[in-house]
Amino acid sequence: MMNADFLEHGAPDPVALDIDLTTADRFVNRELSWIGFNMRVLEEAENTRVPLLERLRFLSISATNLDEFYTVRVAGLRELAHAGNTTPGLDGRTPAEQLGLIDVKARELMDRQQTVFRALTTEMAAADIHILNRTDLTEEDIAFLGDFFLEQVFPVLSPLAIDPAHPFPFLPNEGFALALQLERASDKRALRALLPVPAQIRRFVRLPGDDFRFVPLEELLLQFVGRLYPGYKVKGNCAFKVLRDSDLELEDEAEDLVREFEVALKRRRRGEVVRLKISDNAPAPLRVLIMQELHVTEEEVVNVDGLIGISDLAELVLDDRPDLLWPPFSPRVPERVQDHDGDMFAAIRQKDMLLHHPYETFDMVIRFLTQAARDPDVVAIKQTLYRTSKKSPIVEALCEAAEDGKSVTALVELKARFDEAANIRQSRRLERAGAHVVYGFLNYKTHAKISTVVRREGDRLVTYTHFGTGNYHPITARIYTDVSLFTCDAALGRDATKVFNYLSGYAQPEGLENLAISPISMKGRLIDMIEAEAANAQAGKPAVIWAKMNSLIEKDVIDALYAASLAGVKIDLVVRGICGLRPGVVGLSENIRVKSIVGRFLEHSRIVCFGAGHTLPSKKARVFISSADWMSRNLNRRVETLVEITNNTVKAQIVSQIMAANMADVAQSWVMQADGTFVRATWPEGEFAFNCHRFFMENPSLSGRGSAGASDVPQLTHTED
Repeated sequence: MMNADFLEHGAPDPVALDIDLTTADRFVNRELSWIGFNMRVLEEAENTRVPLLERLRFLSISATNLDEFYTVRVAGLRELAHAGNTTPGLDGRTPAEQLGLIDVKARELMDRQQTVFRALTTEMAAADIHILNRTDLTEEDIAFLGDFFLEQVFPVLSPLAIDPAHPFPFLPNEGFALALQLERASDKRALRALLPVPAQIRRFVRLPGDDFRFVPLEELLLQFVGRLYPGYKVKGNCAFKVLRDSDLELEDEAEDLVREFEVALKRRRRGEVVRLKISDNAPAPLRVLIMQELHVTEEEVVNVDGLIGISDLAELVLDDRPDLLWPPFSPRVPERVQDHDGDMFAAIRQKDMLLHHPYETFDMVIRFLTQAARDPDVVAIKQTLYRTSKKSPIVEALCEAAEDGKSVTALVELKARFDEAANIRQSRRLERAGAHVVYGFLNYKTHAKISTVVRREGDRLVTYTHFGTGNYHPITARIYTDVSLFTCDAALGRDATKVFNYLSGYAQPEGLENLAISPISMKGRLIDMIEAEAANAQAGKPAVIWAKMNSLIEKDVIDALYAASLAGVKIDLVVRGICGLRPGVVGLSENIRVKSIVGRFLEHSRIVCFGAGHTLPSKKARVFISSADWMSRNLNRRVETLVEITNNTVKAQIVSQIMAANMADVAQSWVMQADGTFVRATWPEGEFAFNCHRFFMENPSLSGRGSAGASDVPQLTHTED
């Protein structure tokens, strides 16, 4: 049995690895670790305890993730390798060596995606959800689709001949197209053509009827290609999709940062092709032509025996089939906010409040800012915006406040990957409303999640502050697990104001009373506290570290954890994605365990607890929330926050509720092995398997409850199916 209950069970015996622990072999390769995470996502598509269409969603997510991985991470390594760069990564491998390993593992992942897709389509057919090809269509189906083609598809199609007078057209990143080999019936004249599949139309067309029958758009196009090329017969065809380098290149000195980003976004659209996916049965002449015109090598081509564009399967996660989805879940409104008739400021004045999203509604964050915008006693609002939704209620509130004459400062991060264009639009809108819009640093991303509201109360100004571990994005907040701290603690308010001054005026903050920030002090603070735990262990005191994050890949932090483990510190980590640390290795990490939790919600919160001479859970622990993962980019090249929690109820909520439940989870956990792989937790047939997501859905967060105190932590249990 692979035991994942870190709360109640001790660590297994460490293993001896045949590696030199003083070399880069002590680290796991970042890119292979990421592929391993995406394999865990795909495994959820095979998990029969998950509803069928939610499994289809996991399959789609794994494909979306892999496409983005290629357009960013692989594209960057490819550029380094082509430039002859041999600088090794954390694990000692050169870019070229990493690309070779990535290619092998990525192809394994894509093959498995197709296998899972075939299995799911069989199960979907048994549940009356069918994906058809054109040979499955009845005469009635063809008549319906003919009308649909003429009315909904034909007007947006652009069939393109390929000959000396018609050069091969440009296809953008993630462009999907059909290549056609045609022959004119009258004289047997050959014609090659390209038919881009329009992204503006849904990939799957539903046929009429009570059951759920869908035709992929490319099958529809092939059915009616004769209406595009009258008098021609299709002699051969294939589908293909291109992935392009999507990293941004910026000039070192940009006079107008917004304009520079707008230009860079256009360059991204035209990036080099890094991956070509093409039908496995593509006619050889078409395949050669496409490869030549897109300038790709054989190593950059993936032959797909199945569906190209698996990410589009998200369209088939049907609201009309609730029997095949997770049971509905409605986030809670905290009791304390209800006790104060929805008044966020009154609730925060009572005591600090930590909300756990999505279990507590993100609407409280929106309410905090909307209430501030409409409160005549509020004089100023400051806000960081890294990612947010297209029609953001937070941006709406900031605009309303600015138009009402309040002082509004918005830090908009233009370098939020793939959200740059949306953030440019938001910044223009805020400026039109009268807000002060700043963009932080050219060389650093601002990833900190901070909001401050200054309110006049009597003869003094009170600063209300929100610190979050996730983005100010109401849509992703429905599925990302994050924590939100609301406080009117004066010291935290002063610290937040100093951070905003740093972002807007480059005034490096001095005398921070609580916060540590990167790139200035966070990494040093973390290492100091890890070393303090090691000193406790050497002094014979209890020494424990619990931490939760998305990724752990920063070399100095990992080495500090290794040293603490050797000193006797018990270290338990919940790392959802990338992990460069090897746990449970003799002479290196005997006291370190790592697990990954993948389930209904995406684990996203960053939390760290230090025993400070006590066991965990303990009321005397030092507890922190953060916007930063333990990666070099977060600790050295971004503006991030590390906030110490001092309120006893909030500390109890984090340590004894959130972190304890993560440590106890079995149902959604994978345990990391010394070789860098993860093994899914197992348990005896018929035994209770604790699921932290289920627990959080059924138990309100401690600090948001009207009558709860630090001693009122619920037991770690939940109902069974």
